[in-house]
Amino acid sequence: MDQDLVVRVQEGDQRAFEALATADYPRLFRVAHGVMGDRGLAEDVTQQALLDIWRKLRRLRDPDKYEGWSYRLLVRVCYAEAKRQPKWTSDDELSPADEPRTVDAYGAVADRDQLERGLRRLSMDHRVVLALRFLLGMTPEEVAVTLDLPRSTVYSRVQAAVKAMRAALEADARSATLVADRQEALR
Repeated sequence: MDQDLVVRVQEGDQRAFEALATADYPRLFRVAHGVMGDRGLAEDVTQQALLDIWRKLRRLRDPDKYEGWSYRLLVRVCYAEAKRQPKWTSDDELSPADEPRTVDAYGAVADRDQLERGLRRLSMDHRVVLALRFLLGMTPEEVAVTLDLPRSTVYSRVQAAVKAMRAALEADARSATLVADRQEALR
C-alpha cells in the first residue's frame, strides 16, 4: 500500500481517495464476499466500508497499518449487515439438491454450492476468520492483529470453524443420500 496516498487522503484529497478506493475495492470485496456469501451484500458492505474509511481515515495514526485497519472496518460492517439480515431461510436453501458428482464444470459448481451452504451455517465469527485465514492466506498472527484478537482466540475460532464446516458438509451429504434413497424407493 502506498503510504503517501493514505496521507494525502488523511489531508482531505478526494482524488487520492478515489485512487485508494479503486485500488482497495477488489481486496475488500473479496473478503466481504467470503464472509457474507452473497455478491450483492458483499458489494453493499464493501461500499459502506469505503465510506467508513473516508470518514475515519484521519484518525489513523500510523499509515503503515492502513491495510489491517481497513480490514477491521470491513469486518465491523459485515457484522452490522449480518445483524440486519432476516434469520429465516427458504426450504430450498436447507434441502440439498440431488446432484450428481462429476469432474466436469457442473460438478465444480455443485461442490461450490455445497460449500456455500456450509458457510451459511457458520457464525459470523467463524466466517470472518476462515475468510481472512484461507481466502486471503493470512497467518493466524496476521488475523489476530487485523481483528485485534488474542492469537489463541484466532486459533480456537479457526479450529471450531473447520470442525463446524466439516459437520455441515457431512450433514448435507447424509441429507442428499436420504433424498436419493427416498426417490429411489418411490420409483
